[in-house]
Amino acid sequence: MNVEKSTSAAPLVVFRIVWGAMLLASVVRFWTKGWIDELYIRPAFFFPYYGFGFVHPLGEATYAVFAVCGLCALLVMIGLWYRWAAAGLFLSFTYIELMDKTTYLNHYYFVSLVCLMLIFLPANVLFSVDAWRKPSLRAGRIPYWTTGSVRLLVALLYVFAGIAKLNSDWLLEALPLRIWLPARNDMPVIGPLLEKRWVAYAFSWIGCLYDLTIPLWLLLPRTRVWAYAMVVVFHVLTALLFPIGMFPYVMIVTALIFFSGEWHGRLLARLGRLVPAMPVRSATVYAYRPAAEKVLKAGLLVFFVFQFLFPFRYLLYPGELFWTEEGYRFSWRVMLMEKAGYAQFTVQDTTGRKIIVNNTLFLTPLQEKMMSTQPDMLLQYAHFLRDHFAGKGFRQPSVYVDSYVALNGRFGRPLVAPDTDLARERDTFLPKSWITPFDDTIYGF
Repeated sequence: MNVEKSTSAAPLVVFRIVWGAMLLASVVRFWTKGWIDELYIRPAFFFPYYGFGFVHPLGEATYAVFAVCGLCALLVMIGLWYRWAAAGLFLSFTYIELMDKTTYLNHYYFVSLVCLMLIFLPANVLFSVDAWRKPSLRAGRIPYWTTGSVRLLVALLYVFAGIAKLNSDWLLEALPLRIWLPARNDMPVIGPLLEKRWVAYAFSWIGCLYDLTIPLWLLLPRTRVWAYAMVVVFHVLTALLFPIGMFPYVMIVTALIFFSGEWHGRLLARLGRLVPAMPVRSATVYAYRPAAEKVLKAGLLVFFVFQFLFPFRYLLYPGELFWTEEGYRFSWRVMLMEKAGYAQFTVQDTTGRKIIVNNTLFLTPLQEKMMSTQPDMLLQYAHFLRDHFAGKGFRQPSVYVDSYVALNGRFGRPLVAPDTDLARERDTFLPKSWITPFDDTIYGF
């Protein structure tokens, strides 16, 4: 490969190390807090993603899935059997993500996409056990598009998150922050400020501008240090104010990819002093086989075209996106709405037999909370109840739900008409005609 078409391998190598370390820490955190048992073993029912019904928790063997994920994260971090480890990390993490949509978070999707990309990127050419064992693998420079593809994915996440905030609730009403911030008025120093209406507006506008512009400031050498300081402050503050798990730390670590090869090279040199056996520099330029590079570039093109288009699939559905949530997931819509509600189900059969369901017999508090406001989860649970009570002797059971949902502080209203028999409705990608109209307008994207 021509040196002019290459870039320093150091940013991608450092990214591999910190990414593997972060995911290993995440698995350990999940395990030690007892969340594997709480979220994936105890529940009697799980909410699979449409088309992925074959992915489900495996009972006690679910611990093995997490163990594989943690082991693969460790192997990626140290760069041992890197390609296989990256593939194992992608498969195990994605399996965990798909087991129950109750735990859906945007950053889980982001982690899966990054792990998929890492399989095909030469992130183990320096400071890896693979490069230590096989000197011919070592390279100080790699193709431009390898590091650039990670940066592009990060930029897409931010920009789409910013575009999603260009709506009337967020910008003109400061919702849902006007609901959430006063609830944190017990925080030291800034607590009383969080009750001020203007603070919610300031946070809303600053958050939107931050998402829309931070990739540019990270790309420009003159603003990069200040931009990264802004990344740290923004995400640490987000972590303090809102219970959104590892997402702030994922973004703090990921933003390091924007720093220059020289900066990462100095960091690798320091790491090299701690582990002298690990190679930290090379004069070699890494090159894919020509046919393989063409296939990879074509695959990345398809991948990014999909990433550009997929968030806009909501335009194919009628109704208000925040109400129906058709096309909402996997579109980088982060913390845009506050939905609260309840759902009480009634099952009856052709003989007149009737029962009001106690949801706590089948669902955890988290599952019930998430299900109560999301139409596709209401339908999945209704089908579970239909089959469960059919097994209890109910003849052709019908399932109805009395549901009320409040969106961004509006008055609650039924999400599903109470005379809709959800047992007869089908779960498809087509619009769900049984969702009641929102009867309000949220302008924007």
